[in-house]
Amino acid sequence: MVMSLSSDSELDDIRRRRIQELRRQLAEERAQAQQQADIEKQKQIALRQILTTEARQRLNRLKLVRPEFVDQLELQLIQIAQSGRVKLPITDEQLKELLSKLQTPRRGVGGFNVRRF
Repeated sequence: MVMSLSSDSELDDIRRRRIQELRRQLAEERAQAQQQADIEKQKQIALRQILTTEARQRLNRLKLVRPEFVDQLELQLIQIAQSGRVKLPITDEQLKELLSKLQTPRRGVGGFNVRRF
């Protein structure tokens, strides 16, 4: 009987520590999610100042297909705007020109080389 009381209290201690650890992890994840949301909000505010409405719409459509590429492009646009290397706001035509320069050339059909013998 004494043995079971000891193991019960040990089990309770383990459960308590595990619950504390899970709560700590949850708090960290919430803080990190909030920080990401704040960063995204600041980025969107900056892009509203940098891009015309049409250019922002084009970027949002492109983000549906190539989200990682657009994330990097948005950061680059913010950097060049902050450094003063471009006249603001960036129009849709300027964005299209920039995108055509950044687009990787595709070979063949669908990025594949087709060789016929």
